[in-house]
Amino acid sequence: MLKPGARIGILGGGQLGRMLALDAARLGFDCVIFTPEDDSPAGRVAAACEIAPYEDLEAVARFAASVDVVTYEFENVPVETAQAAGRHAPLRPGVKALEVCQDRVTEKSFVNEAGIETTPWQAVSSAKDAIAAAQALGVPAILKTRRLGYDGKGQQVVRRAGDAASAFEALGSVPCILEAFAPFTREVSVVAARSVDGAVAAFPLAENHHEGGILRVSTAPAPGADGLAGEALRIASAILSGLEYVGVLAVELFVLEDGRLWVNEIAPRVHNTGHWTMDACTVSQFEQHIRAIAGWPLGDPAPHSAARMDNLIGADVERWQALASEPGVCLHLYGKGEAREGRKMGHVNRLSPLS
Repeated sequence: MLKPGARIGILGGGQLGRMLALDAARLGFDCVIFTPEDDSPAGRVAAACEIAPYEDLEAVARFAASVDVVTYEFENVPVETAQAAGRHAPLRPGVKALEVCQDRVTEKSFVNEAGIETTPWQAVSSAKDAIAAAQALGVPAILKTRRLGYDGKGQQVVRRAGDAASAFEALGSVPCILEAFAPFTREVSVVAARSVDGAVAAFPLAENHHEGGILRVSTAPAPGADGLAGEALRIASAILSGLEYVGVLAVELFVLEDGRLWVNEIAPRVHNTGHWTMDACTVSQFEQHIRAIAGWPLGDPAPHSAARMDNLIGADVERWQALASEPGVCLHLYGKGEAREGRKMGHVNRLSPLS
């Protein structure tokens, strides 16, 4: 168990690292950020920042040797970087979560082998494979790159089997996965944590609405989802245990008409759909992650309020003054410079009484 005053290393300098560092500081920890960015959102609020490419393993070793535990704020940290850090300090979560979640085929296989359902899928490595997969799974379907896609990037909708080859080529002819469309009624997510001693705690389900592949709104607790909570916790617990995970993880889920849950994606980190916990819970997802990796007891994930979280994407952030003037709005800005289209610049939480 780390004592206050210990140093926590975070691989990644984005907004998730920023919010982790802020909650860690409140618990008395000093955070050190490792990032290739000169002026990162996380680096500006941390005790120290190591600026170097992820491929500079000497810099990674120096960074890790200066802290008491290392974590990461996004799932595309190179595995070699995480391994190098783990040779000098405990790495929580471990490398296995990165190895599984960086490749959509590996991730889907891991989930299915754990006895958990997903949408039907097939691996695709050529234009010919893409056509055959579309014929086997049916259309419409969605073709995704196996690696590096996020927020709707690295995806192509296939509406006719004959279009699968051109979709594969549009994605750069890199290894892909074709996923059948899920017949879902809504999308929900569970954000859960696992401690060093294996205890699991989950926040209530959030219901999520996406536009253009980017999360716009999360509502929590998800209305009418009490009957789904037990199964969602079972799924999250199986994934956490199977990954030998320490920290916070999110599982995005499709809710089918018959009430079954299919796993859409795993995010081995704190997650956008858990941002509502910052103001609606005594312990946020960020504090929960810090508690877990520091060896502390997990906090109570029960909310004291219901919440609606709205992402501020691109030019949305220009409304900051009006939002700051709106009663009951909890405004969180990420300290990013250019408000580019599709870029997450902040979010707002609006609280209401629990029903």
